[in-house]
Amino acid sequence: MARVVVGFVVALSLWASPARAASCVDLATLALPATTITSAQIVETGAFVPPAVPRPANADPNAEPPIPQNFSSLPAFCRVMATLTPTRDSDIKIEVWLPVSGWNGKFQGVGNGGWAGAIGYAALGAAVRAGYAGASTDTGHVGNTAAFAVGHPEKLIDMGYRAVHEMTVRGKSIASAFYGRAPTSSMFNGCSLGGRQAITEANRYPADYDAIIAGAPAIYNMSTHTARIALNAAAQRASDSRIPRDKYAMVHDAVLQACDALDGVKDGVLEDPLRCAFDPKVLQCAGPDGPSCLTAAQVETMRIMYAPLKTPTGDVYSPPLLQPGTELGWNTLTGPQPVATAYEAFKYVVFQDPAWTMAKFNAATDIPRALKADEGLLSLTDPNLKPYFSRGGKLLVYHGWQDPQVPAQTSVHFFNEVVKTMGASVVNQSIQLYMVPGMNHCGGGPGPNVFDKVAAMEGWLKGGSAPNQIVASHVSNGAVDRTRPLCPYGQVAKWKGIGSTDEAANFACVVNEPARGSAGR
Repeated sequence: MARVVVGFVVALSLWASPARAASCVDLATLALPATTITSAQIVETGAFVPPAVPRPANADPNAEPPIPQNFSSLPAFCRVMATLTPTRDSDIKIEVWLPVSGWNGKFQGVGNGGWAGAIGYAALGAAVRAGYAGASTDTGHVGNTAAFAVGHPEKLIDMGYRAVHEMTVRGKSIASAFYGRAPTSSMFNGCSLGGRQAITEANRYPADYDAIIAGAPAIYNMSTHTARIALNAAAQRASDSRIPRDKYAMVHDAVLQACDALDGVKDGVLEDPLRCAFDPKVLQCAGPDGPSCLTAAQVETMRIMYAPLKTPTGDVYSPPLLQPGTELGWNTLTGPQPVATAYEAFKYVVFQDPAWTMAKFNAATDIPRALKADEGLLSLTDPNLKPYFSRGGKLLVYHGWQDPQVPAQTSVHFFNEVVKTMGASVVNQSIQLYMVPGMNHCGGGPGPNVFDKVAAMEGWLKGGSAPNQIVASHVSNGAVDRTRPLCPYGQVAKWKGIGSTDEAANFACVVNEPARGSAGR
């Protein structure tokens, strides 16, 4: 009997920690197509120190600095660094992080932000903490800039879609070599540019991932960049047309006063901003300009900010970039300078000219040129996802209603286009959208905005249907002060009428009534 027990314990330990097919250092000699492994080494528990990332020269001087990432709790992992060269002009850096123990048998690719140009260490750390073998790429260039695109069409393709695919294929091979078996499933998790990368993967490479999480996806990429530039130019069209930053809070308070209680709870958050038909004219100065009112030109600017973007011939090419609730973040798109990601797109992709400035912007000629400048490399959003869905792929999309940078309504539009193209049966089975009231770009904001997307997706994979709600938290000074359910698109969180409005249990997801009007119209 003792021998049987000992044998069972040994067998159990081997099952929990399978023998490695290769040691970490042995991976340095792994031969893979168009791949040079430059380093493979064990990083002990809590020992990882990310390289310093300089602040971009064109960063908003008033923006909050990046939150320092804490890797002290990171478990030991095998860190593999490699360079991929699918073309002569490619120089794609990737890192694959492999938990030394506790691997859950799965692979997770993580996305980038802005113009990429760096490995996503924080996202890799989160993947490893959760037990995944993780992979990240700089997408083939260094630095959060589009300057690489001038004269390098292959590098633009790498950034557009090829780098993430190559990272995924090589990353899975490296994980298989280390653990002695292939991952049982794979997931992609990204927000902003990472959200665009996520949907691009579903479109172009449906076999890469079984589950895809796309947050605030910067899809319809060039039309969004074009809208950002056009909106910024419109805001600066006259000496008194731009709404100064010191008026944002005044405008925001007026919007909340008019619309906050429409959802039944006055909490500083608009559950559905599209139901807010706020008329900016109520803020127009009766006399001279002042801190508590808007000039006639500023009122018109506010209407433009809440409206769809149109070409000079009147065709709509972008939904509204902003909606009620975003006022505190207006400086991102309508400040003295255009948002850097769009500015770089125009300089380096549209005009291939580092000397291009906003002073040269001509709406009549530049908007049509910009809308087709990338030839679809950065803007593929085909709603026909049959190849991905037919193999059981799941797509979870989320977007903050208060996003001041990537239009929240683009996610709504894409979701509706997919449902229109694929049929209503794909909802909950293959795709679901969660709009997040009061959340800024990928996080932050007055609404509950902290939630476990990966756990939600794992639950979906296990149960077969998308979550009927995802509980989100709002954190102040390190403590949770509010929770609220995030509902599938078409539903909103409704207070039950009893209990604290800061507790998710006192809310239910109910069918949303159609919006009665649009802001500013």
